[in-house]
Amino acid sequence: MTHSQQDIEVNGRRYAWPLAPVVVVCVDGCEPDYLVQARRAGVTPWLDSVLSQCGARTGDSVVPSFTNPNNVSIVTGVPPSVHGICGNYFYDVANGREVMMNDPAYLRAPTLLAAFAEAGAVVAAVTAKDKLRRLLGHGLRGICFSAEKADQATVADSGIDEVLSLVGRPLPSVYSADLSEFVFAAGVALLQTRRPDLMYLSTTDYVQHKAAPGTAEANAFYAMMDGYLARMDALGAVIGLTADHGMSAKTDAAGQPQVLYLQQILDESLGTGSTRVILPITDPYVVHHGALGSFATIYTTATSGSSVRDLLSRLPGVAQVLPRDEAAQRFELPVDRIGDWVVLGDHLTVFGTRPDDHDLSALDVPLRSHGGLIEQKVPLLFNRPLQGVDASRRLRNFDVFDLVLNHAFSSS
Repeated sequence: MTHSQQDIEVNGRRYAWPLAPVVVVCVDGCEPDYLVQARRAGVTPWLDSVLSQCGARTGDSVVPSFTNPNNVSIVTGVPPSVHGICGNYFYDVANGREVMMNDPAYLRAPTLLAAFAEAGAVVAAVTAKDKLRRLLGHGLRGICFSAEKADQATVADSGIDEVLSLVGRPLPSVYSADLSEFVFAAGVALLQTRRPDLMYLSTTDYVQHKAAPGTAEANAFYAMMDGYLARMDALGAVIGLTADHGMSAKTDAAGQPQVLYLQQILDESLGTGSTRVILPITDPYVVHHGALGSFATIYTTATSGSSVRDLLSRLPGVAQVLPRDEAAQRFELPVDRIGDWVVLGDHLTVFGTRPDDHDLSALDVPLRSHGGLIEQKVPLLFNRPLQGVDASRRLRNFDVFDLVLNHAFSSS
């Protein structure tokens, strides 16, 4: 490894230079119970060994508990109030349009991946879905590609080519467990061939949307993951693992999706055009969740604003209705990128706009989704003991790089 071995400061936090390859893994949708149930099934021997030697912590994700804000928080080490990405999707007030938050132009803070690469580290990032690649790779002079479009990676835009040959696997379907396995396999291949100082691997929650903890499909996924983590460990990697969010069943007693269609409710009660409901879970990959999540933000007119809280807070399934400033402060969100009101569902309820806006025809299992407070708990585990971490400290998933670089036993 060629580097200056200096500490790196990024967004007000200092990170020690890695003395061995460091791999941080974000397991999309991994509520802690998935790991508990997989261990009980006896399918995760590496995890058993790590937990018996090093233990595990539980941390909090960013709310809304969606993919983009949490992955960006992890690679910047700060919440959305600093880096600006507050959902997968938002209403761009300045331009009067609803847009995906995939463009790096929306970032307000640099990533630590880019900072380490700038300082001379060999850095790699592999994400399952291509929607994250541009955000994770912003300013990164290193390797950054997605499993979804691994066949299209070039040295010019991804820092690498011939990815399928390197990994030794065919291009996976975006709606499959194979997409995440490709990420893990790529991580092993990069450790074997490029030996990065710092590597970030981010999976997809396809399995978690379909399969509850302890099911055969879920256990098979975690058995697969366990095998690749064991191989990275054997290659000398210091590993930190967390999640972007948890996952919950969002159904009634009959197994039917429990949905509140907020735009329809508000239109019928306050009049069409009086409000605009934004669902930050929205992204191009809606097959497994139908763009239904437990967090919504609402823009109102001067006449409708005072009525929204009274109306929505009375609805069964609504956990909280918060005004913009309170929500921004409580959840560390950029105040200029959320609506006048923020609405959170309870553990069984998701929000939609209108029924016709959501295609649920592809749901072949009861709906599982995320976005609210109940999905905020995530695992934090490491294959080295942590030193000097205050037991009373509230841990966040975006502390994972701090913990693995500054507190993992073998990297200090």
